[in-house]
Amino acid sequence: MTGVRRVVVVGDLEVTRVLCALLTGAEVDVVHLLAPDEEELRAALDDAVDAVAVLVRGDLRALRYVLLAEHLAPGVSVVVTVFDRTMARRLAAVVPRCVVTSPADVAAPAVVAACLGADVHAVRTGPDGPRALVRREGAVVEDPWPVRAPTVLERAARWVPHRHGAGSGLFPVGLLGLALTLALEWALGVVVLHEGVVEALRAAAGLVATVGFVEGGSDAVPGWYLVTSAVLMLAGIAFTGALVAGLVEWVVGARTVAVAGPRSLPRRDHVVVSGLGQVGLRVAQLLRELGIGVVVLERDAQGANLALARASRLPVVVGDAAHRALLRRVGLSRARAVAALGSDDLDNVAVAIGALAEAPGVRAVLRAGEGAAVRETTSLFRIGAVVDVAALTAGWVCSCVLGDEPLVAWTEPGVVGVLTGAGERRRATPARCDCAYTPRGI
Repeated sequence: MTGVRRVVVVGDLEVTRVLCALLTGAEVDVVHLLAPDEEELRAALDDAVDAVAVLVRGDLRALRYVLLAEHLAPGVSVVVTVFDRTMARRLAAVVPRCVVTSPADVAAPAVVAACLGADVHAVRTGPDGPRALVRREGAVVEDPWPVRAPTVLERAARWVPHRHGAGSGLFPVGLLGLALTLALEWALGVVVLHEGVVEALRAAAGLVATVGFVEGGSDAVPGWYLVTSAVLMLAGIAFTGALVAGLVEWVVGARTVAVAGPRSLPRRDHVVVSGLGQVGLRVAQLLRELGIGVVVLERDAQGANLALARASRLPVVVGDAAHRALLRRVGLSRARAVAALGSDDLDNVAVAIGALAEAPGVRAVLRAGEGAAVRETTSLFRIGAVVDVAALTAGWVCSCVLGDEPLVAWTEPGVVGVLTGAGERRRATPARCDCAYTPRGI
């Protein structure tokens, strides 16, 4: 750890206030600016400053503060939280001595570990594969995390069409109906009309496609067969319509769940993630990297991360995760955990309560950090494991500001821990600071 004496902290979020308290506890002189304008930031940087930490809401606002700090104090060490990875890479490339991180990347390893229910603090991936952070003999160490490859039957099961409710069920219904219609007409052609196997298949395909009909006069063909063929032709029209409607909904619909393939719903031992924000997306991606099935529930049909989820081949169902019917549709009773990772703490509590009502044995993980609602509720009702994203991010940024190289962060009751290149750092989780609010803003 280097001799850091004075740090400027910018922001008025819960994570910023926790960071201010952590640095103050580490005997660092902290200048906390809640919403400074250029003149206030200039005045704070006029004196000798070892580092600037920017933790504000909005990537563009964070970018402006970082560029302003670099302009006012060239070469100063800057630590900033930015969600957008493209912006993060560019910011780190153009601003010297700038460390860019994301609360989603910091929190995901701890959230995944809580979802798996294993006796580990965090699970992360690296050049040597997945690693699990465990406590053994009074110290935190990393062990290889086994990734179980899917069996041949599990791989094949992904391509078996199955419905998961709503309009997506039209595709498998139409496909199965057409297959049964074809098989029945084929069998009738062979048994009743005594056609060859190939000729009967051709005639059945023409009937299903509504471009063919049985040939011959009424004396050669039984009347009941003509009626049956007519009914099957009408059924083929209905099933074809269902098949086309299901395909259209699959391609252009808001949801990104496929009826078959990598984006189909997992059958069992999966994790249900509620909320497709930055944290939910990163957790789902990390679960997929570990070979664990995952399905994401997103309330907003126009969510900004739906395209990223599709590109990552993540199954997403649009709907309110607090509704038990939706949880039933995604197989919560067969899941290993449900992770409520929305931005609103009370919404996460509602999701966890609904999940436990639908599947009492499921493991519930809640995101916290924006208020005391989750901590108070879980202490009363013991709903599930709580992951304090604010404390995790504050602990990570604190280690960066003090000159460490953090690798992964985790929380324990009353403690935030960070594994760094120099070893384990453990700090008591402080109460948020009570620095006064500044009405002017940048």
